[in-house]
Order: sequence, then C-alpha cells, then structure tokens
Amino acid sequence: MNIHEYQAKALLRSYGAPVSEGRVVLKAEDAKTAAGALDGPLWVVKAQIHAGGRGKGSFVEADAGEKGGVRLAKSVEEAAEEAKKMLGRTLVTHQTGPAGKQVNRIYIEDGSDIERELYLAFLVDRVTSRVSIVASTEGGMDIEEVAASTPEKILSFSIDPATGYMPFHGRRVAFALGLTGGQVKQCVQLLDKLYRAFVEKDMEMLEINPLIVMPDGNLKLLDAKLGFDGNAVYRHPDVSELRDTTEEDPKELEASKYDLNYIALDGEIGCMVNGAGLAMATMDIIKLYGAEPANFLDVGGGATKEKVTEAFKIITSDPNVKGILVNIFGGIMRCDIIAEGVIAAVKEVGLQVPLVVRLEGTNVEKGKEIISTSGLNVIAADNLSDGAEKIVKAVKG
Repeated sequence: MNIHEYQAKALLRSYGAPVSEGRVVLKAEDAKTAAGALDGPLWVVKAQIHAGGRGKGSFVEADAGEKGGVRLAKSVEEAAEEAKKMLGRTLVTHQTGPAGKQVNRIYIEDGSDIERELYLAFLVDRVTSRVSIVASTEGGMDIEEVAASTPEKILSFSIDPATGYMPFHGRRVAFALGLTGGQVKQCVQLLDKLYRAFVEKDMEMLEINPLIVMPDGNLKLLDAKLGFDGNAVYRHPDVSELRDTTEEDPKELEASKYDLNYIALDGEIGCMVNGAGLAMATMDIIKLYGAEPANFLDVGGGATKEKVTEAFKIITSDPNVKGILVNIFGGIMRCDIIAEGVIAAVKEVGLQVPLVVRLEGTNVEKGKEIISTSGLNVIAADNLSDGAEKIVKAVKG
C-alpha cells in the first residue's frame, strides 16, 4: 500500500523528521487560503499522485502547459493559480505509463534553499531478509540511472535485526554522503527516527529523494515516498485510513474485496490459477509460447464458487484480454468447485474470447465432466504445456 507525499511527510514529522510546512488542497477554491497559511517567500506546488517523476512529467491537456507536476511560485496568488491549473488534470510521468493519472490533490509547501541534494532509502532486502539502507550523493536523480552509470556512488548495507539500528550505521552513511561537523550528528539522529518509523509501521519502502543540505548546514526531507506491507496494514488503523483508492487499479481494488491476489499486467492472456508458484509458472510458460500474460491471479487454496466467479469477472473486465487460461491443480482446492465457478461466471458475463481450462488433482474427473456437459465453447487441456500452447494458438491464430 502506497500513500501520498503529504501523508508520508506528516507521518515522518510525527517521528521528529525535519520536513517543510505544507497544506493539502482538494478543491481549487481552497488553494489561495492554503498558500496564504504559509510564510513564503517561495512556494512549491506539487501534484499528488502515486508515481515518481512528477517534476519531469507533462499534462495531457494543452492548457495545463508543459511545466510538470512540481512548480515554483513567488506569491500566494501564483501558487493558488498553479494549483488550480493542475487539479483535475491528467499527469503523465515515466512511471504512470502513457495513460497517466488524474491529479485530485495538490500539496503546497514552503520552498527551501538547497546547497546539496542527496538520496536516502530504507528497503527490505529479500536476499538477507533484513532492512537495508541505500544512500547516494546523487540525490534528485533516478536511483536506477545512478546504479547503471555510476554504481560506485551508491552505498548499500543491511542492518542486523539482533542489534537494530546503531549510531555507527548513521556515521557510515554520513561519511559516505560527505557530511561533516554537526551534520554527522544530525544524520545519525535522522536515520534512527526513520528506522523506527520503518519498523514500527511495517513499511516495505521508505525513500527520501532528495534529502537536502541547506545553506545553514541543516538536513531536511524535501520529498518522501512510503510503501507499506499490505499484509500488515490491519495492524495500523492510522495507516489504513491514508489509503487513496482512486490511485489504485479498479480491478485490483475489486479483487481485494474478495481476498483474491490479483495484479494487472500488460499482456493479452488472462490467467486464473490457484497458488502463487503455479501462477508464476503459468505466466512463464505463456511467454515461452510467444504471448504475454494480462495478469497475475491466485484464487487461493480455499476458493469458493463465488470467489472463482468474481475472479473470472475481473479477468473479463480487462479490455486487453484476448484469451483466458484457467490452470488449476486441485490439492486443497477441488477441481469441481473451480469448474462450477467458471461455468457460473461464463453464464453471467458471457464468453467473448477463447477459454482454455486445465484441471488436475482432487475431483478432476468430476470437474472435467461439469465443463464438458456445460454446452459452453471451452477448450480442454491435458497439462500446463498443452494449455499454454492452445490458448496462445487460439489468440494468435
């Protein structure tokens, strides 16, 4: 689960992290009041969407200009006007894709004098199963670009959970970032606050880009991006309340209501599978036979007929889907339950694209019988390879 920049800064401020004063704007008529509540003399107006690259992005609508989703203003009136220009527009960045995202919230904050821009992040390292710190002197840039062109400018190390964060971790980062004097102490204290926030709130990502050094030598978080472990959000009602469903894929949001593990992709073959590992294998073999999966969808081991029906509806609601592969290995899940769900869904929403069904395991014969006697135009598959080959052939001819 991701949250907006202004929400991230408010959360980190509660842990004592230094951030600028700001106001969120949801309605254009409130923009001038929000800007007027800040001291100036420089205001920063930021579009709030769940995507990076806002400053380099552009708006679809011509009258919004090409100034991007982060703009500077030198008066309250100018800040309010820039906010009004962005609200309701569609912002396209390298992370949104060509469709872009509609800007429904604007964050206006005090401007800051910048002497240096740095990069800092906390991540979960899947290799070591530990929290890792990533830091670089190249703040304000895409960290992927820095990693590809100048990897020596990136410091990365993990923290032993037996000790947790220690002051020497902060000093190591400070020295790598070229901080001196009192800045080192600030860095040690800042990282302690960020680590506590990361662990206590079950985050999976905490990115500060840039972390700035101001002319007076103080550090400040100029931008903040937080991501939370979706499986742990139930433990944090305060974080759950920050969820903005308008920023999420409608299909993924609908799937979450039925406890379905669904992730939309860019391909043309919809997949419905039970088990994450089998779902990954199914996507791989679709690619092997020359096509692209349209989604990852794991209905789980204990799916009901109703869940299977909803899963099928979600797949067919994707206009990019040109064919569907149902791949079920009935261990805990019974094949006849899957078959009944598929039949019920097809009868309810119709079948406009080829459908290949591969069943194996518990009650497999009963499941096959249900499908074969349904009168529906369903292609049966003997195994995973056969199923992938048949659906790709049906889609691509």
